[in-house]
Amino acid sequence: MLLSLLGGEVFAAQPLSGDRGGQPITIKSNELATDSKSRTATFSGNVTARQGDLTIYADRLTVYYLAKGGEVEKVEASGNVRVVQGDRLATAREGVYLNKEQKIVLTGEPKVFQGENAVSGKVITYYVNEQKSVVTGGADARVEAVIHPKEKGKDDGKKR
Repeated sequence: MLLSLLGGEVFAAQPLSGDRGGQPITIKSNELATDSKSRTATFSGNVTARQGDLTIYADRLTVYYLAKGGEVEKVEASGNVRVVQGDRLATAREGVYLNKEQKIVLTGEPKVFQGENAVSGKVITYYVNEQKSVVTGGADARVEAVIHPKEKGKDDGKKR
């Protein structure tokens, strides 16, 4: 699913487990600080946030809640950010998960790996439920993809 923009099956799409927007988010950390006035909860130290088949790891994670209904609006992760979904791994210094839009924006030397293939750029935007992503470069970071061709006769690990 990640980076299917490259075409072919470099980052082949896999079936999604459905819309995860309504699924609960479970967060674990060493410390939690809440602020009702600003409607935030800040987790720090070895943070793990899981929603469905998507897991975010970071040093620090701040959850912003909507004023109405108390639903999660967005989640900001910083420090050693890793996003794991199935066999795909994304890394960056910072990441923002927008719950309503179901997208993750990675910055700070973002890279995405699937098997031996990898892509990097200045900003990677991953649309969780749409099987698409956009990688943009900048003056100091061009988009770079490393694609390993599939060996003939291999079944890509697909079960039959």
